[in-house]
Amino acid sequence: MELNDLPDLMKAIGGNARAAAAQLACASAESKVAALRAAAEAVWSARAKIAAANDEDMALATSRNLNPAMLDRLRLDEQRIAGIVEGLRSVADQPDPVGSVIAEWDMPSGLHIRRVRTPLGVVGVIYESRPNVTADAGALCLKAGNAVILRGGSESFRSSQALHACLRTGLDHAGLPETAIQLVPTRDRAAVSEMLGMTDFIDVIVPRGGKGLVGLVQAEARVPVFAHLEGICHVYADGDADLEKARAVVINAKTRRTGICGAAECLLIDKAFLAAHGAVLIEDLLAAGVEVRADGDLAAIAGTVRAKAGDFGHEFLDSIIAVKAVDGVEGAISHIRRYGSNHTDAILTENDATANRFFQCLDSAILMRNASTQFADGGEFGMGAEIGIATGKMHARGPVGAEQLTSFKYLVEGNGTVRA
Repeated sequence: MELNDLPDLMKAIGGNARAAAAQLACASAESKVAALRAAAEAVWSARAKIAAANDEDMALATSRNLNPAMLDRLRLDEQRIAGIVEGLRSVADQPDPVGSVIAEWDMPSGLHIRRVRTPLGVVGVIYESRPNVTADAGALCLKAGNAVILRGGSESFRSSQALHACLRTGLDHAGLPETAIQLVPTRDRAAVSEMLGMTDFIDVIVPRGGKGLVGLVQAEARVPVFAHLEGICHVYADGDADLEKARAVVINAKTRRTGICGAAECLLIDKAFLAAHGAVLIEDLLAAGVEVRADGDLAAIAGTVRAKAGDFGHEFLDSIIAVKAVDGVEGAISHIRRYGSNHTDAILTENDATANRFFQCLDSAILMRNASTQFADGGEFGMGAEIGIATGKMHARGPVGAEQLTSFKYLVEGNGTVRA
């Protein structure tokens, strides 16, 4: 089939995925584990080829003047490839979610009822830059018994192809259909629009990328969507925070990797903390090379830049942070409710009551205490990997791992039982 015949191409991919999903729904847990372990071995064996493919992608991305955060997401070195291998093995070693009993009970009528996990069917994943999503999404969907259609970004095209070949090797090794994990074989952006309307073939779309991509998917998709629009993550330093814990967490939350959705974009400092410790957190950030956009009186601190209104509620994905002084936890809660994106927000405090108030009154998908927002990651949550962080309130919230890629069904057993 010619790639320029895009509707027919996508229809064929969708039909193959639907057929593969029917086979995966009945596949044994052992076969899925074998496929993932073989895929991990294939990735490590092919690491030189994967790195070479990534070099091609990096060269093209650099020529297109992609920003440093995007280039960092795109880059694969041996350490990151080793991380992909570890992720595949970790997903393989997890309990199989398919068929697990969520709840069961007996009724006076004599019926025994179980609610058990079942695959969603076919998952479409649309993503930018990060080639590791190819492996993560393929592995998690397979573990949950789903077929998956992957549409990676044009900038990661070669890297994604190299990783996809390893996933197909794993499927073949385990005797599972190679069409269980398909990569759309074109850079044509029209493929995204085609996927968004494939209601006959795709059960859910998971977008992973910037605000432009996710906004487009949410606006145009006819298929249900698991998504987050932005990662506007806050860290609030309470008056009862431990100073050394606060200093460590703030620096890590902002600077470990600035281009990921779990990076802190706003620091809120209790006025009581400032009275006790001064501007130490701001000074630490400045010393680390972070541009601090400070509000109000904090802008008088040497080295800061006066914040503008648009700096709050903004996802910088760069070595930039907005900083504001607030009146205690209520001031922090009010600010986050106004400017947050329901992704990840953290409180630094030794006061249990204050922490509980923060946890109770905010509805972010992930809330943390005395921990860096950079832990907002499926791997760090023990899921092996993730497709993304879902901030909606239906079905999946937070890191989307294998368990979140299942639905459920009811299994009802009787003994010649009839209804009166």
